[in-house]
Amino acid sequence: MGWPSLEDISRLPYPGTSVPGSLAFAPDGSALTYLHSPDESLVRSLWWHDLVSGERWVIAGPPAAATSEEALTLEQQLRRERTRTTELGVTEYQWAISAMVPTLLVPVAGELFVAVGDGVRRGVRLLAGASATSAACLAPDGRHVAFVRDGDVWVAPLEGAAPWQLTRDAEPGVFNGVAEYVAAEELDRQRGMWWSTDGTHLAIAQADERGVRPFVISHLGEDQPVDEVHRYPFAGEPNALVRLRIGSLDGSLREVDLGAAEDDYLARVVAHPHGGWLAAVLPRHQRSLRWLRVGIDGGCSELWEEAAEPWINLDHDTRVLADGRVLRSTERTGFRHLELRAADGGVRQLTGGPWMVTQVVHVDEQRGEVLFMGTRHGATERHLYRVPLDARRPVDDPERLTGEPGWHAVVVSRDGSRWVDTWSDLEHAPRVELRHRDDPAARVAIHEPTTDAAMLGIRPPELLTLTADDGVTPLDAALFRPTQAAGAGDGAPPAVVWVYGGPHAQHVKRSWDLTILPLRQYLAAAGAAVLVVDNRGSHFRGLAFEAPLERALGEVEVADQVAAVRQLAARGELDASRVAITGGSYGGYMTIRAMARHPDLFRAGVAVAPVTDWGGYDTAYTERYLGTPQDAPEAYRAASLLDEVDGLTGDLLILHGALDENVHLRHSIRLLGRLQRAGRDDVELVILPRDRHRTRTPEGLRTRDRRTVRHLLTGIGLPLPDEARAPDSG
Repeated sequence: MGWPSLEDISRLPYPGTSVPGSLAFAPDGSALTYLHSPDESLVRSLWWHDLVSGERWVIAGPPAAATSEEALTLEQQLRRERTRTTELGVTEYQWAISAMVPTLLVPVAGELFVAVGDGVRRGVRLLAGASATSAACLAPDGRHVAFVRDGDVWVAPLEGAAPWQLTRDAEPGVFNGVAEYVAAEELDRQRGMWWSTDGTHLAIAQADERGVRPFVISHLGEDQPVDEVHRYPFAGEPNALVRLRIGSLDGSLREVDLGAAEDDYLARVVAHPHGGWLAAVLPRHQRSLRWLRVGIDGGCSELWEEAAEPWINLDHDTRVLADGRVLRSTERTGFRHLELRAADGGVRQLTGGPWMVTQVVHVDEQRGEVLFMGTRHGATERHLYRVPLDARRPVDDPERLTGEPGWHAVVVSRDGSRWVDTWSDLEHAPRVELRHRDDPAARVAIHEPTTDAAMLGIRPPELLTLTADDGVTPLDAALFRPTQAAGAGDGAPPAVVWVYGGPHAQHVKRSWDLTILPLRQYLAAAGAAVLVVDNRGSHFRGLAFEAPLERALGEVEVADQVAAVRQLAARGELDASRVAITGGSYGGYMTIRAMARHPDLFRAGVAVAPVTDWGGYDTAYTERYLGTPQDAPEAYRAASLLDEVDGLTGDLLILHGALDENVHLRHSIRLLGRLQRAGRDDVELVILPRDRHRTRTPEGLRTRDRRTVRHLLTGIGLPLPDEARAPDSG
């Protein structure tokens, strides 16, 4: 079949995706550091790229303990799940942002490696006494590193003295300096400690999970079964209790009274250049966000409160300027835009219009400007823009600094004179270049792709605009047309809908990521049209686009997917009598929901790790959209799949990791029980014994992908390629 073969579907990384990541400029701007695997494997090293000579070399290679999933500890494996990390080896590093000499920290597999001064060019050394760590944070001045061991925070000088213990109250269910489950999984707060800008004090989050009901996951596929006990906060049940404390280098600890209810979330902590921090507290209902000023003495005062309907979407855009003004991005207009808050409480909006700021990448106080990524030229693209800090009215058409249509990700030098641009589009794998502000034509190649769509012999999808079920709202869609005849004369081809459909996700974008997913390409090569649609409720289109999900999960999302299929069928671009659907996680939920609600359209489906009842999912995610089960029992009942088994008449296959600590295997087993009681004994559940929510093991990937291909192609009446046939199918 060419590329991809069935083996290619399960092989990571995908072609063209082994690209330098975590790019950063060295403090003096003379070099770039980044994580990369030139042999295009998953195992990465930390590289030094000299921008004067053009030479590059490895300054931190991975120890053997970091080159396979099996070698990692349970704590390390779970952190990779929370951070969505697929790569192995060296996966993170930190520069000291205000050190007098270059200072670098590289945490790898529980060990800490450091380099100081001229040594950063030559490589890193092991920091003695800092083993078995679960988190680490380098002070801005480069003098100390804080790390967590066995739930307590330690501080280690980078030169001289041995590490010493700052907190001493960890116990089973209580830990310091590490984000609790829902903060990491649902609020995108991966950290639990934050240095002050001068490196003398440390804000530390402590989480007490003892009131959270334990959930046991058994490794039943092992020779000797082992139980994992997780403190998982189910919707409507208690959260971890989180408090903030201020630790000092003199060993003292001070409590901070955030004025928060027990159920509130510590959402963000940002160091303040005048000392102390800003802290953001998110109430459990997630309709507002309180910003507070926290001093190094533990004192706390409220600065302002933001509100949004139907909910607050958190961001990482807050920056405190040297004069104390605060740059923020908020959605109070319905679209995420920049605003500047003065010390006297005055607020000035910097950007505006029916588009989104998606990331602040650089605040240049000397030039008086903000550089940010956004959707001003369409939600399916990302570009770098500039807006002045002294803008007196919202700028709806900011200056665009990236030229090529497509998807850009940018890292800016500290002086704002240069940036590294990682760019791709549907035809081209990511390319990484150094750009100069004052000379747009000057470009230095950091990474050139080794392949593209033409070299692989694949056809990129076509980007389309379809209409939502309401008949008005435009939807972004991508159609992979079959690359061979569908096996039914000259008629329209059968189709597979690849769906996610949930909030905080975007899949239709003018980028290589959309083109290269091998499953889509394999199905297209086998004769299927493959459709991907970002329905209402998905991300980066504004709050009004998301709002229909409020207390109504699984309604407009399914309706929009159905509307998209019927529009293409009416245009003769797919055969509505031969349609299958597949997706994972929320996409697994959508797969089953769509099959149950529209059995006349979706004849077959493959659901991977589906949520089947939202009462069995976590607090922070579920309650944002549905409220609590106590307050909105009808919303939970209506969103559940368990009462929809009578409508589920199509050919359904479910795949689920036995060790899934996010969407527990319990979800699929509960649905299977309901189906069997209803007389449906033909729905198959395939368990992946050693996999979690993200399928990682070679055997899990192989089983998932082979079973998916066979089920979908059979379900839409296409012949199976020889390599896809089951061993006993001839």
